[in-house]
Amino acid sequence: MSKRVGSKPAARASDSQVVVRTMPLNFLTMYRTDPMERIRIVKLGIPAKAVQAMAEHMAVPKRQLVATLGLTRATVDRKARENKPLSCDESARVLGMARLVGQVQEMVAESGDPAGFDAALWLARWLQRPLPAFGGQRPAEFMDTADGQFLVSTMVARMQTGAYA
Repeated sequence: MSKRVGSKPAARASDSQVVVRTMPLNFLTMYRTDPMERIRIVKLGIPAKAVQAMAEHMAVPKRQLVATLGLTRATVDRKARENKPLSCDESARVLGMARLVGQVQEMVAESGDPAGFDAALWLARWLQRPLPAFGGQRPAEFMDTADGQFLVSTMVARMQTGAYA
């Protein structure tokens, strides 16, 4: 955003909270959101209930998504029941997954016709496949760290160019 970080803190937090509440349904928005706004979102904390919504979008069991992101299921469930946000670290991991889905959506839109393509579902399946480029490991095994998410994101970008994936 072009506004200074210190201007109108209440309005900025409100804007971020709206984005955060709708995050699971707006993967592409999270991919396109500028880094300063993503930092704000992570610091505010993504609602724990977003994990369940994301799992549903990806058509995976919540326990699988939680494990893939290296989150503690009991903590996520407790925070969801109490209507609390995830910690900064937990939020960053969830946001990283949302951005990856958005990256796939963007990639398909740039490369062809996205009609009928479900990026969340495709990504959930792709994350579970062992890849030679990862030494036979599944991309899901890297999604619990920022560097791992960067590595997976880089691999997705390589796929668009036709490089070894």
